[in-house]
This record gives sequence, structure tokens and C-alpha cells, in this order.
Amino acid sequence: MPNQPDLVHLKKLATQIRRDIVRMVHACQSGHPGGSLGCTDFFVALYFHFLKHDPKFNMNGVGEDLFFLSNGHISPVWYATLARSGYFDTKELATFRQINSRLQGHPATHEHLPGVRIASGSLGQGLSAAIGAAQVKKLNKDSQTVFVLMGDGEQQEGQIWEASMYAAHNKIDNLIATIDYNGQQIDGPVDKILSLMDLKAKWEAFGWIVNEFDGNKIEEVISGIEKAKSQTGKGKPVMNLMRTVMGFGVDYMMGSHKWHGVAPNDEELKKALAQLEETIGDY
Repeated sequence: MPNQPDLVHLKKLATQIRRDIVRMVHACQSGHPGGSLGCTDFFVALYFHFLKHDPKFNMNGVGEDLFFLSNGHISPVWYATLARSGYFDTKELATFRQINSRLQGHPATHEHLPGVRIASGSLGQGLSAAIGAAQVKKLNKDSQTVFVLMGDGEQQEGQIWEASMYAAHNKIDNLIATIDYNGQQIDGPVDKILSLMDLKAKWEAFGWIVNEFDGNKIEEVISGIEKAKSQTGKGKPVMNLMRTVMGFGVDYMMGSHKWHGVAPNDEELKKALAQLEETIGDY
């Protein structure tokens, strides 16, 4: 069990990373701010409180916890978190989505960016990769945990459900999956595009342990992940349904699918930064 969290510091980090996100997306006038802002508290809790990880980065991750981002379009929050964790200089965040940058719009591996183990963003694939990594750890008697984050719109992909059956059948109980359950996808509300119906009941029916928590209250994120970790090793994979608000922290973005993949203009950036106090230092 990790030490008691420094909630004041974690909240400052979350605010600063939200500043990083809106500045990165504004600078290149491209990217996905909505989901990134909504998932910031999760990334901060995971990387700065839970994960056993090394910023020096070994691709194999032996003896470390592993994280896979399936909904790769929210790369801004991951890149900012990796930089703030020491994987690379925060100044590199200014190169986001630029030609020849390691910080591509969707995470990739051929640029050899520390912290990234698979290319992602082709939705539906991240859970399968995480299950494979978790199974390798079990075979190698490596006691660390594998984490994966997916989107809720991503649950409309068939590969997700094939992977879910495989994990339950093979008792992949060193895996903690999380769904960013914000109810929005690129074309509109998830319930209008293709309803997920009772998602908790579905995952339970597929043989998973399922938890729910508020992903925009860092205290609840921490308690939710702690609970999930306590449920590992019991013969079933673990799923967290994490309720978030798209665009959280920037009032005019909150709750709207319109900010799934739209960059703020100069005036909108100014408004966003006015709501997000600089706490750790801009890049």
C-alpha cells in the first residue's frame, strides 16, 4: 500500500497538467482537450501515488507496474504527466503535434518516447495489449500490476468484448482496467450514438470485478484505485467505471462532446488559463 497521499501537492499537479494540456493543444491548433482534462486526476493519482515505475524507462518493465493508454487521442494528458514525472524535459511539450516531434497526436513507439510501450489510438486494442502484458507477468512470476485506460465510446468496439472474455477465462487477476465514463464521444452523447446500456452489469456478466467512482475528485480516484488493487489476485480481472466530465476544469468545455477534438483559440485559451492557476511552473 502506498504512503498517505499529499492531496495538496497532487491537486496542484493536476491543475498544472490541465494548464499544460490547453497550452499544448492551442499551440498547434490541433488535438483532444476534452477527454484529457477529464482524466487528469486519474493520471496524477496513478503516476504520482500508485505506480511503481522508473522514468529511466526499460521497455520490458520487469519488476514495474505497467500502464497502457488505449484511447490514445488523449495523449496530451499522458505526455504532460510523463514529462512532469521526469521521463523527459517539460520543454518538449511545446513540440506537441509538430513535424518530427516525438509527441505525436496519438502515442507511437518508433520515436522511442520514454513511457510509451505500444502505439495506440486505433480504438479497441489497448485492453488486448494490457492483457498480454499481464499474462506475461504472471508467467514470469512478476508480482506487479498492469493498468489500462479506455474510453466509454470505445466500448462499442467488438475487440473489447473478445478481450474481456479472454481475461476472465484465463483468470488475469493482475490487471486493473479503467473506463473514462464521461458519456461523450466525437459525434455526440454515447447514449445517442450507440447506447452502452448497463455497463456495470455487462462487465460483471463477463466475469470481472467492477467498481465505480468519481474521476474528478482525486480523493475518490485514490480510494477507487486502492480498492481495485485490494481486489487483484482473487482470480478475476478488475474493472473501474470512472465517471468524469469531459473538459473538467474549464467551464466552457465541461460536459460537451464539441470539445472532444477542438483546440481553443487565443481568447478561449486566455479564459481557460484564468481558471487554471499556475502551480508548479509552466514549461
